Amino acid sequence: MPKPERADRPTRPGRSGSRQGSRSGSRQGTRSGSRSGSRSGSTGRGPSAERPPEPDADPEQTARTILLDQLVGRARSRRELADKLAAKGVEDDVAARVLDRFTDVGLVDDAAFAATWVQQRQSGKGLARRALAQELRRKGVEDEVAREALDEVDPEQEREAARLLVRKKMRTLTRVDQTTATRRLVGMLARKGYGAGMAWSVVREELDADEDTFPEAPDDL
Repeated sequence: MPKPERADRPTRPGRSGSRQGSRSGSRQGTRSGSRSGSRSGSTGRGPSAERPPEPDADPEQTARTILLDQLVGRARSRRELADKLAAKGVEDDVAARVLDRFTDVGLVDDAAFAATWVQQRQSGKGLARRALAQELRRKGVEDEVAREALDEVDPEQEREAARLLVRKKMRTLTRVDQTTATRRLVGMLARKGYGAGMAWSVVREELDADEDTFPEAPDDL
């Protein structure tokens, strides 16, 4: 006897639909809420959250900083410092005021600068007064101020510096004749600022004292 067929179980309407609806609704709500919240949080800065613009730097303070940096290590003339301020874009009136203050307190002193420059360049490089005067003029030191510094150079000390220069140079001229050595030594002293009279005198004295080192030039040269 055939078994009676089972009747299909009635589906429960609304269960799967409600689950899918609730899941999709909650996901969409969460995503949209998080997105809108993050967007509003990133762009919703109030006026109090913005940084106020930084005020412009004080021009005179900028000029003072530049000058102090330049004066580290060695003294400089007023002209050198003024040129540096101009290169940094400091206005002329601001530069003048600050340089005047530095002069008043002794940080800028062309007389002291000239005296130090002459002493160092004369003893270190063997420069004569004429070369030293040219250097000071290029650095903007007034002629009167430079003259006072140059007057401190002892003539005998200057002559001794020329002798030392000649003796040092002679060590590199052992393979030339006396005429060639004389020309090169006098030329070297001229470039150091020595006058022709002193240069020839010192060179002749030193060559005569060491005449065996430099042979006479052949007559046909």
